[in-house]
Amino acid sequence: MILYGSTMSPFVRKVAAYAVEKGIELDIQQTGFPNPTPEFCAASPFKKMPALVDGDYCLSDSTAIIHYLEAKYPEPELIPAEPRARGRVIWFDEFADTILFGCGAKVFFNRVVAPRFLGRPGDEAVAEAALRDEWPPILDYLETVVPEGGGYLVGDTLTLADVAVASPFANFRHLGIGFDLQRHPKTAAYVERILERPSFKPFVEREAAFLAREPA
Repeated sequence: MILYGSTMSPFVRKVAAYAVEKGIELDIQQTGFPNPTPEFCAASPFKKMPALVDGDYCLSDSTAIIHYLEAKYPEPELIPAEPRARGRVIWFDEFADTILFGCGAKVFFNRVVAPRFLGRPGDEAVAEAALRDEWPPILDYLETVVPEGGGYLVGDTLTLADVAVASPFANFRHLGIGFDLQRHPKTAAYVERILERPSFKPFVEREAAFLAREPA
């Protein structure tokens, strides 16, 4: 199976880390951004990362891809069958995609994507407003739901909820945005622990090394 996209995207990273946790081998290929390849365009009609190609089957959107893979490879179970647990996992996936990285995208795009990959200045006012107005309430919420010690967001084992919520924090890490350890100690410890898993760590380290290089 081919997964098109860069793990610099939290959505691509989410699928890639999920696949590692499941033991699914994916061939991660670039999209050709900002000039997408025909193969990627065929797999993703609206040119959104990630896109999956499994033989003659194509699918785009990280959540759709993960639900497809979960149905095809049900073990180990990362989306619980129990109704309440499944509802919570789907909530955290949606929260991570639309609320957590809804904030993060405004910062990452304007401080990294626009200047580095598009060759134009980002809007720093947009980034600053997101960090001022959106970021603190998000962390305040997470501090109320992340587990103490070595636990997980839903149940006693890692699920898609943990993979989805941890992924955008790699982008904040790349931006040098940390935590107030007095205000959000549980969230800081939880994120660090999940991003140190073998499913995340190699991707995050390669991304950091790439961003550390001078632009061509």
